[in-house]
Amino acid sequence: MKFGAKLKQIRTEKQLTQPQFAELLGIEQSYLSKLENDKSQPSADMFATITTALGMTPADFLADLDGETQASLRHMPQVGQFLEGVKVQRIAHVRHWTYAAAAAGALGFAMMLAANDGIFFPNNYYKYTSRGVLEPGDADNLFDQFSVTQEMRMKARDITPEERFRLEADFQTRRVKYVTVESSRDRGTVYFEDVPGGRRKFDLIKVSYTRSTANKILQYLGALLAFCGPLILLVEWRLRSVSKRIASENK
Repeated sequence: MKFGAKLKQIRTEKQLTQPQFAELLGIEQSYLSKLENDKSQPSADMFATITTALGMTPADFLADLDGETQASLRHMPQVGQFLEGVKVQRIAHVRHWTYAAAAAGALGFAMMLAANDGIFFPNNYYKYTSRGVLEPGDADNLFDQFSVTQEMRMKARDITPEERFRLEADFQTRRVKYVTVESSRDRGTVYFEDVPGGRRKFDLIKVSYTRSTANKILQYLGALLAFCGPLILLVEWRLRSVSKRIASENK
C-alpha cells in the first residue's frame, strides 16, 4: 500500500471529506490531496504531525505500507527506526526458527542413540540359572564341585565306586532343583538371592539382544524429530517467500 492510499483509507474509515480530514490533520486540503495522490511526500515533522493527529504510532501507520514506499520514506528518523526494528525482528524470527530446528535435530539424534544403546530402556535380556539351594554352611561352589569331590574320594579309596554313584544320585535327587530367571536387568555373571532354607546362586548362561517396544517407539520419535529439523527450516523459508510474494503483489 502506498502512503497516499493509506491516508485515503483512514479518511474513508472515519467517513470524512478531504476538507474535514485536512482540518483534523491540521494541514491544507490541497496538500492533503497531493499526499493522497502520492504527488508529494511528507517531511519528518509533517509525518509526526499526521500520526499524532490520528492518534497512531509511526509503526502502526507504516506497518501496511509496501517495501518500496517504506524505503522512499527512510530519510525520516521515525521510518528509519521502524525499518531497523523490522529488520531486528526478522533476524530474531529467523534465529528462533534456526534454534528450534537445531534443537529438534539434536534431540532426535540423541533419542535415536539412546534407543540404540538402551540407555533408558534395556535392549538385552539376561538368562540366569540356579542348580539348587545352598544351605547354611555350604560352599558357594557346592554344585560345581560335589561330583569332583566324590571322584577324588573314590581315587583316594575313601569310598567305593558304588558309594560314589549312590552319593551323586542322592545329591542330584535331593539337592539339584533348577530355577531359570530371565530379566532385562544386568546382575553380572553371578548373583545370590536369599530363599527359604538358604540362598541360591544364579549363573549367567545367555545374553540375548532384543529391541524393546519402548526403544522402538523412542527411535521412531527420534527419527521424526531429526527429520523435523530441516523441515522447520524449509517451512520458515517457504513462509518468508510467500510473505515476500504477497507484499510484492500488494504494491
